[in-house]
Amino acid sequence: MTNSSRTLIIAEAGVNHNGDLALAMGLVDAAAEAGADLVKFQTFSADRLVTRTALKADYQAQQTGAGESQHAMLKRLELSPAMHEALVAHCAERHIGFFSTGFDIESVELLTGLGQRLFKIPSGELTNLPYLRYIGGLGGEVILSTGMATLGEVEAAIEVLEAAGTPRARITVLHCTTEYPTPMHEVNLRAMLSMGDAFGVRVGYSDHTQGIEVAVAAVALGAEVIEKHFTLDRSLPGPDHQASLEPEELKALVAAIRNVEVALGDGIKRPTPSEARNRPIARKSIVAARDIKRGEILDACNLAIKRPGTGLSPMRWDEVVGTPASRDFAADELIRP
Repeated sequence: MTNSSRTLIIAEAGVNHNGDLALAMGLVDAAAEAGADLVKFQTFSADRLVTRTALKADYQAQQTGAGESQHAMLKRLELSPAMHEALVAHCAERHIGFFSTGFDIESVELLTGLGQRLFKIPSGELTNLPYLRYIGGLGGEVILSTGMATLGEVEAAIEVLEAAGTPRARITVLHCTTEYPTPMHEVNLRAMLSMGDAFGVRVGYSDHTQGIEVAVAAVALGAEVIEKHFTLDRSLPGPDHQASLEPEELKALVAAIRNVEVALGDGIKRPTPSEARNRPIARKSIVAARDIKRGEILDACNLAIKRPGTGLSPMRWDEVVGTPASRDFAADELIRP
């Protein structure tokens, strides 16, 4: 799915389209302009996803009011099959990959019908055995979000996917904290590394914090996939806008990740081309501390170590001390063997 040097950046539009196709198209445009690899939506039917009496999460109630059910809120945020088709076409025009999370088997069927072969399992479905089996049986690449999960629950989900036909080599596990926005003290970014070590899978990070620094840190730690919510305007009504980046911030995130990828390098410690030019200027040589006559014994009283580094390295100090000067040296002159 990805290579070791390039992070897959998923711009998570989610439900920040508010059920409006024009707004969804604008989100595609913003993700493309930011340089993201994929723009991701959410594919669901409120009737299949939630009971009519289910309560909202606290963050949802704070942003949309507690007077309606979660079902009523989600019903307004559905994308129809026709809207999906329009978004796929618009993504192709803007040269960005269309991606969506299917929250149930019927929704995943819609996405496969649109040609999607990369499947995102949201954190809430990590314990949905029939759903996991269905996804695993498709044989595609799988991104598994792990918010709210224990290490044992993640292991069980991976085993279900494997048994259904998706080898572990095709699974990327995303560390995630299911709280919007996520407080810094609950991020626990090292858990991403723990899952990679425990299960031998690629890892990534689904970021719900405010700002971009945690996602950038995740890349530095080895995340191969970064997912981040974004919106056109944080002041828009809806459950996820306030915990999302705005377009300029999304651009900054993509740029920062690409810079970090370059900065990580190949791991070989050696002077860079720039350093090779600077080394003779910044390093030092053994020089005469004062005028020295030929035959005079060289020692700490008549030798010094100064820039530039174009002469004898100070690492050869012990070879020089105690030997006679081969000729006269003026003060500050480089000592030559």
